[in-house]
Amino acid sequence: MANKHAKALVMLSGGLDSKLVVKLLEDLKVSMLGIHFNLPFGSGCCKQLCSWKFMQTEGLPMKIMDCTKGRLFKEYLNIIKKPKFGYGSGLNPCIDCRIFMLKKAASLMKKYKASFIATGEVLGERPMSQHFKAMMLVEKESGLKGRLLRPLSAKLLAETIPEKKKWVDRSKLLDIQGRSRKKQIELANHYKITYPSPGGGCLLCEKEYAKKLIDLFKNQKEISPREIELLKLGRHFRIGKSKIVVGRNLQENDALKKLAESLKAEVFECKEVVGPTTLLIGKDKESRQKAAELTAFYSDAVKEGISEVSMNKIKIRLDKINKDSLMKLRICKKG
Repeated sequence: MANKHAKALVMLSGGLDSKLVVKLLEDLKVSMLGIHFNLPFGSGCCKQLCSWKFMQTEGLPMKIMDCTKGRLFKEYLNIIKKPKFGYGSGLNPCIDCRIFMLKKAASLMKKYKASFIATGEVLGERPMSQHFKAMMLVEKESGLKGRLLRPLSAKLLAETIPEKKKWVDRSKLLDIQGRSRKKQIELANHYKITYPSPGGGCLLCEKEYAKKLIDLFKNQKEISPREIELLKLGRHFRIGKSKIVVGRNLQENDALKKLAESLKAEVFECKEVVGPTTLLIGKDKESRQKAAELTAFYSDAVKEGISEVSMNKIKIRLDKINKDSLMKLRICKKG
């Protein structure tokens, strides 16, 4: 029988920690609604389907907060551009990101008659956002003072309202801390739940990806979800205000073709030999020439013994391509 005094909104990344929180609160007869944030740069260890399948198995409801489009996309992008509490190793504003999500979740509490919010945070597990000071800051800034429960580390933290009011039994909460996953894996085996490999999935932590996003912020005021999607594909080059993206494999080539129309991009492909699909956003004469050269450079022309290819009414002589000049246009060395 569910605890009639307690209903929690549980923040679900899809990872092991948040799944364990659901199991712990189930044992304590707490009613739950899972909240999963679908973020443009990754939502944790895996996609929303993982969280959804898990909650279906548990017979519990889940709500998706889709930040990859519309109003939430714009709000989230503003957080990335100007975080109040700074970045981590890349362009990852982890503290601001958590505050953003928790504020949005808090705004749903009245609608769903929830008394508190629970997360899978573990004290000391993540260097930027899960040390003691950061966790207290997140609680304060999100407006959840006393109503933010971290069941996996609760015994190491101050009592929350759900514990004081006996909605949850503090003695049955845990005291996990640090980056070791040993205790979590033991609990996963105990509860017989599957889980993905540990570690975050946020692209903002990747320095090479961050360079591409910084370049986009620098050169464009208004950014669409499609342009964020484009950052995940191909090799990226910048020439003035124009962007050139060269596919690395067949899968990326197909994805670039699908994005071309919505991005108002010109498509370059070699007709004579196997080669990449290239998108050009911005159509001045110089950028068109460079897009054609890059397409030829990454094609099989040299391997096939072809010295000249043509595309989009531009003829490219392979021996005239200046590799060093082209590589200077590349936004990052990888990706």
